[in-house]
Amino acid sequence: MPFPIEQKLVIGVASSALFDLSESHQVYLEHGADAYRDYQERHLDTILGKGVAFPFIRRFLNINRCFPQQAPVEVVLFSRNSPETGLRVMRSIAHHGLDISRAAFMNGKPPYPYLPAFNASLFLSANEDDVKNAIAVDYPAGLVLPSKIADEDGDLELRVAFDFDGVLADDESETVFKRNNDLGEFHAHETLHVARPHSVGPLATLFRQLAVLQGLEDGAARADPHYRRIVRIAIITARNAPSHERVVTTLKSWGVSPDETFFLGGMDKSRVLAVFKPHIFFDDQMSHLRAAPGGTIPMVHVPFGIANRRPAQVQDHDAGQDESKAESEGVAGA
Repeated sequence: MPFPIEQKLVIGVASSALFDLSESHQVYLEHGADAYRDYQERHLDTILGKGVAFPFIRRFLNINRCFPQQAPVEVVLFSRNSPETGLRVMRSIAHHGLDISRAAFMNGKPPYPYLPAFNASLFLSANEDDVKNAIAVDYPAGLVLPSKIADEDGDLELRVAFDFDGVLADDESETVFKRNNDLGEFHAHETLHVARPHSVGPLATLFRQLAVLQGLEDGAARADPHYRRIVRIAIITARNAPSHERVVTTLKSWGVSPDETFFLGGMDKSRVLAVFKPHIFFDDQMSHLRAAPGGTIPMVHVPFGIANRRPAQVQDHDAGQDESKAESEGVAGA
């Protein structure tokens, strides 16, 4: 029996991430909403081209074909369009054979407030404001960055790569490092707290639910030695020894284990990404995302934590932490 939506791994995707809407969006920018509506109606049967997130979403939905009884995943379309102007998107979804039946059309309003209603563990969008506002209220979201589309139809494997700090884990350790840009201080902090797991970051739930899918694949492999796995997960982090131990502690406490883990010690991540070739890569720092090899790897920015605060915000954050620490130590106002 298929999982109810409360047990599924649900991804919400904006039409701007799933398809190439650059042409129609330009009509909206230059001529306004009425012209945009007319344009979409006149091009209702013109199939939209693939967007940056399309290869990832297609492979993600393929998981249900491998496990039809459980149907453990779902994709929900989140759109700022009205149902009328969004009809072209739905027809394009049907044309490409994507099993997406649920949708939220918001008539120009941001769709992210409805993520919990659909049990979504991720919201992908090319709208920067929507993503930042979702992260600000602790909803899991990522900004899809422009890139070339490389989608091999014969490649059924789904490869997903994550940065660790500020993506899977919170920004506690990143805050320690950025306080003085001192790598030694960072390593000392991580060594001191090596036995204490990190608090969760914005995409921790997504990561753990992907691990559940790995469990389904483990069962399939035991039942059929010829079963070909389709989900492959990697962590690609700038950490290295000795700070790697706390990553292991954290993952163990979550009961998950990625297929591949890379502790790069500040080495350019693109060197590993070029080999792993993920269908999507999540990182909280734009500097890592801009170094994509050949511009063909779908990059997603997670605008979370200290790495994405303006300098004034960082100072306010540090001051607040210092005040809280003083209060906890009983010296406030001394």
